[in-house]
This record gives sequence, structure tokens and C-alpha cells, in this order.
Amino acid sequence: MIETRLLRYFLAVAREQSITRAAAALHVTQPTLSKQMMDLERQLGVQLLVRGKKQVTLTDEGTYLRARAQEMIDLMERTEAALRSEEGTLGGDVYLGCGETRVMEFVADVFARLRAGFPEMRLHLHSGDAEEVMKRLDEGLLDFGLLLGPLHRDKYDYLDLGMRDTYGLLMPADCPLAERGSVTLDDLKQVPLIFPNQPYSGHQRLDWFGADFDALHIVATYNLLTNATFLVERGLGYAFCIDGLVDARNARGLAFRPVEPALTLDACIAAKRHRTLSPAAKLFLERLRKEVGR
Repeated sequence: MIETRLLRYFLAVAREQSITRAAAALHVTQPTLSKQMMDLERQLGVQLLVRGKKQVTLTDEGTYLRARAQEMIDLMERTEAALRSEEGTLGGDVYLGCGETRVMEFVADVFARLRAGFPEMRLHLHSGDAEEVMKRLDEGLLDFGLLLGPLHRDKYDYLDLGMRDTYGLLMPADCPLAERGSVTLDDLKQVPLIFPNQPYSGHQRLDWFGADFDALHIVATYNLLTNATFLVERGLGYAFCIDGLVDARNARGLAFRPVEPALTLDACIAAKRHRTLSPAAKLFLERLRKEVGR
């Protein structure tokens, strides 16, 4: 088993791209650190570092180890912090992964009220699509994921928040479609679309399009809407997205119109089944349950 000390040494070398600079940062001698890195490579049976005259670079195996080592160190530090939290003066860290959804406003309000009573609590947000959030849940790097629509009920426990997001098109406010109250699937097939790059992440979304999905004219894809909005502003297409993520009515000359028939997805909080939560995470989940009456 790799020692935690060696992982920290390796991460320092990867960060500094120099054994000499990493040794200075770690307060060890350069020969000692160099020997430790060679021992780590022998232990794993792979080359991790390419030692050049001016800098050290990572091999493919080294790049992989850097990502995994950082995840392991983060997980150990989280575990230690959770165990050190004192009962009665509860503090600690809550790790939440989420995509773009205005339901996050509700979650933020809940945490704000919770932190008013427990000021030592901290919330760490990781933004990403559903696939990335579930991956980090599986790896133990997140306590919860804020997801749209329950997925993999055999792997996760869900708290239904009783809220939902509505899908539609984000478009220039002066375009013909903006004069209507909603848009149809036939309308979508007639315009260039800027589409989420995970169109099949929810069965309900897939069912709504059916076989007509292949008839769409997709000119660009995105995983977070903020940058896709710039494409809409420049007339490159219409963004298929969730309502409420862009203040289209008060800025930027944009408009949002829901699709008809309506396409909505329920919002839920997901946690890895059979995973032991920290005291802070348990308190956060209890407060969410209380707020939604579950």
C-alpha cells in the first residue's frame, strides 16, 4: 500500500514541476525526495516522471496517479475533519455536487439558515453534469448530488425536493419565436440548436424527443449554460435549456419560451446508498427533509 507521505511528495513534485522546488516546499533535501520518487516508481512498477534538465513532466501514468492521489488525499482530509468535529459545537464540511438548476436557490437558503445556528459549518460546491456528479458520489468525494430526475435507484437514496425544472429555448428577444408563448418540437427542428452535451441523461428527456432527435440541427453543445449564452447572443443558435438560469427578461436582449407539450424534471438530493455520512452532512440532510416536509 502506498504511504500517504509519498502521495503528498508526488503531488508536490507534479505541482512544482521540479524536484528541487518541491523539496524546498516540503522542507526535505533534494536527494531524499528524488530517492522517494524512485522508490514510488519501483513500488508501482511504472515510470511516473520524465526528468529533464529544467523541469520534470508527468508520464501518462503519472498524470493518472496525480488525479487519483489528489482524490485520496482530499477524502482522507475530509474524514479527519468530520471525526474532529465536536458535539454541541457542530461544524464541519458538506460536499454537494450539482448541475445548473434554479432549485439551487432553495438549497442555498436552507444552508444559510442552517449556518446561522451552526456558523462553523462549510458548504463545498462542485458544479458538473449528472454523469460527473454521480462519479464523484461513487468515489466518496461528495456527500450529496443535486440531480434532475432519479437515476440508478439501486445505487442511491433520494430525497424528492418537490420542485421541478422546466425546459425550453433561450433565444434573441426580437426573433419570431419570441412572439409566442411556447415552442413545439416542430419549431425545434426548424432552427439551429445549442444543445446540452448529455441529451440522454434522463429518460423523460429522451422520450420527449423520440425518433425526432436525429432531425434536430445541432450547431453546438455545452455542459454549463453560461458560455452557451454568448453563442445565443451572437445569433449562432437557440439554446435548449432550463428556465431561470439566465435573467433573459432584464438583460442581454434574450427571451425564454417553454416547450409544448411541457417537459419538466423533478429535482432531488441523491446520496450513495449505505454510505456513512459525517455529522455535518447528516444535519444538512435532516434540515432539507424538514424544509420539504419529508
